[in-house]
Amino acid sequence: MQNSSIEIRILELRGWIDYHNYRYYALDDPEISDAEYDEMFRELQRLEEERPDLIAPESPTQRVGSTPVGELKKIARSLPMLSLSNAMDEAEIREFDARIKRFLMLDSDVNIEYVCEPKFDGLAVELIYEQGIFTLGATRGDGIVGEDVTHTIRTIHSLPLRLHSESPVTGKPNPIPERLEVRGEAIMLIADFQALNRRQSAKDERIFANPRNAAAGSLRQLDPKTTVDRPLTLFCYHIGAATGLTFKSHLELADQLQAWGFLTPDPRDSASGIESVIRLHQKLERMRDQLPFEIDGTVIKVNDIGLQRRLSQTSRNPRWAVAAKFPPRQMTTVIENITVQVGRTGVLTPVAELKPVEVGGATVRRATLHNQDEIDKKDVRVGDRVIVQRAGDVIPEIVKVIESKRLVDSQPYRLPRLCPVCESPVVQDQDQAARRCSNVSCPAVIANSIKHFIHRHAMDIDGMGDKIVYQLLDAGLIQSAADLYQITFESLIKLDRFAEKSAKNLLAAIHKSKKTTLWRLIHALGLPSVGETTSRLLADHFRTLPAVRAATTEELAEIDGIGPIVAKSIAQFFTVDANALLIDKLLAVGIDCEGSGQNRPRNVGKFSGMTFVLTGALSGMSRKESKSRVQAMGGKVTSSVSRKTTVVIAGEKPGSKLKKAKNLGIDVWNENRFMEEIKN
Repeated sequence: MQNSSIEIRILELRGWIDYHNYRYYALDDPEISDAEYDEMFRELQRLEEERPDLIAPESPTQRVGSTPVGELKKIARSLPMLSLSNAMDEAEIREFDARIKRFLMLDSDVNIEYVCEPKFDGLAVELIYEQGIFTLGATRGDGIVGEDVTHTIRTIHSLPLRLHSESPVTGKPNPIPERLEVRGEAIMLIADFQALNRRQSAKDERIFANPRNAAAGSLRQLDPKTTVDRPLTLFCYHIGAATGLTFKSHLELADQLQAWGFLTPDPRDSASGIESVIRLHQKLERMRDQLPFEIDGTVIKVNDIGLQRRLSQTSRNPRWAVAAKFPPRQMTTVIENITVQVGRTGVLTPVAELKPVEVGGATVRRATLHNQDEIDKKDVRVGDRVIVQRAGDVIPEIVKVIESKRLVDSQPYRLPRLCPVCESPVVQDQDQAARRCSNVSCPAVIANSIKHFIHRHAMDIDGMGDKIVYQLLDAGLIQSAADLYQITFESLIKLDRFAEKSAKNLLAAIHKSKKTTLWRLIHALGLPSVGETTSRLLADHFRTLPAVRAATTEELAEIDGIGPIVAKSIAQFFTVDANALLIDKLLAVGIDCEGSGQNRPRNVGKFSGMTFVLTGALSGMSRKESKSRVQAMGGKVTSSVSRKTTVVIAGEKPGSKLKKAKNLGIDVWNENRFMEEIKN
């Protein structure tokens, strides 16, 4: 065959193989036999071997690379990948609809068109295409920064390595944007998950608890050949950016994804009005067990993309979509034992050790009992037969004890008076349900604090896991998180399982973590009752670490999303000498969280530089929504009137704040004035 003929034939074969891949993996409607497909694939392999200069990364033969990567690199994305807020029942679904109407200032009887899709239980990913060619795949990570999994995600057959220039279904030509960002979810089909576990069992290797864990673990492999043995499926449902393209509706967007060759969520239905949406949600729940994949709810989206843009988003979630969860599935099992864990703040957490039981596609072996009050309330005892469920289809919990099955000689359970780790006295603070170890140097407290500090949602020290933390503690190299930054190459190389390369890699990762963001450092410090979301709120509000440390309980409580109890806990944390010493040590070793993300400009808008106080009830929107509107337009909302207040918004039955505002000469807006201001 002449060179020009080989080149033409290679292009033909790639096009036909891409087409038949789509028919097989996306439409489940193959047009040729497996033998015919294999023959076509082998011909392409043979021709590419003859002409290696014609091998291209988007060729079907190049899905599996030959070389493992050394590490999963961090990828910063152009647009954040937000998570969805949850609606746990039908009342919350209706409230989602009402909230949208209030935000858009629509009458309550207006029917908004929504799209309903299954909510997958997998790993969210972003795909980048340049000139129609797949170039990068990344996990969601924290929404801003993800991990590069290009080498493994390209092994998924439902991922088009090249966008189809014409629709495989209609034959119509497709626009190919210069750059395309696609969002989707990598999952493992139930049949593939069961087959994988059978293979794992036959090889006497680890059995995966559920399809989600299997999918996440498979995608984050360093060697793509491992991922090939754990078949994944990719569903795509959103576009982050598409150069030169706009869409009028989500349904139009989904059709275009299909035309490019992506597998999209199915079933997908549209509905006008929230009651029709609820009926679709109920229908999908009834279909749940007939689907080939695990789902835990319905994703409800506003169909009109113009409305989506108007609704915009909060710092965490889009306002135009919600994840409506199904009621959790329940099973019965037996409590074989109750053990006690000591956490990073010293809190003792009782855990029910259960006879393994399958609940909603996952094997449940343990369930937290939270605290002694919860144990007393449910009267949970060793040997009890209990009903368990996975809250939100994720976290195992005990719903109730089946008292009729209780053993005659069972005894009520009491938490120990001494810490099970260091045997120090257990104390209980006033007005607190939790009981904690009184020893700030308890080995469990230190170990769990450091494990939390290095976590990927905190300081994100690559390659450092729990085993290494315990190894460093046992060797006496660390006693606090700050000591991590004092570890030397000479001390590491002496430890088991550390060679020159691994020691250098760990030290490099530790050094790299010094340059971080304020929210990550706050989260890493492990303040009680402060998770990732509250850490972001603190960083966004105060902007610098000294400002956070100096904040009073009153100032903290003014932040939307932080209540008085958490505010008091945060303020108290920074007054403890041991905590202040840890922070000073971290700063002394070079931790730099200034100017790295949290110092981005605040929202700039009509209300920039203005401070608002709300009093009384607004008929058009809730207190929370009115705060969101002010903040979205650049304003600040506080809880008390002072000379720094710019405007007081007075609704029905205003309190003493209105009188104080008038005494101070502060501008007062009624609801109509406020609505007019935000409308314009």
